[in-house]
Amino acid sequence: MRLLHLGDLELTLPLAVAAGGWLLAARAWRAAGAWALLYAGAMALVGGSKVAYLGWGTDIGALDFKAFSGHAAGVTAVYPVLGYLLCRPIGRAWGLGAAGGGLALGLVLAVALVGQGEHAVAEAATGWLLGAGASLGTLYQLESRGVAPGPASPACAVALFLVAALLMQSAHVGYWMIRLALALSGNARPFSWDTC
Repeated sequence: MRLLHLGDLELTLPLAVAAGGWLLAARAWRAAGAWALLYAGAMALVGGSKVAYLGWGTDIGALDFKAFSGHAAGVTAVYPVLGYLLCRPIGRAWGLGAAGGGLALGLVLAVALVGQGEHAVAEAATGWLLGAGASLGTLYQLESRGVAPGPASPACAVALFLVAALLMQSAHVGYWMIRLALALSGNARPFSWDTC
């Protein structure tokens, strides 16, 4: 299902970098700092939960929860912020509406992940909540300071997106998560997502 690719880290991470560049170019320092901390924190929780499961098989059996959904978290974090930044110059209502659309897109993706058997309900829902926390925290900073994105911001965002996307082509994040899980746990093989 092509919709699921909207949450691939190879896309959402460069988009997150682009959003950060946009905020910096707009001199929205607090919002840029909030975005960096909240997005990085959400992704660290996603990655940490995946490493814990791969290395030690940690899970909550009653909920069929192995790890936070990175796809749901990524979409729900990134797309509301980008929607806001793109539409806020038209007007506040447009910016907030676009942010709401990004949250709705994240919800649709979370439901699709469950429907496709990619994640359990608890994994998709908690991933969505992590992403929503990151995006809403950033939007709060923007709205409380009354910051509107400047005209130079889109060019900066596009340049950073292209650089980050190029770098992500050779990142192999899944491979490195498995290597980290095995190094930390001392196990010869990772736990499989199909076993529990």
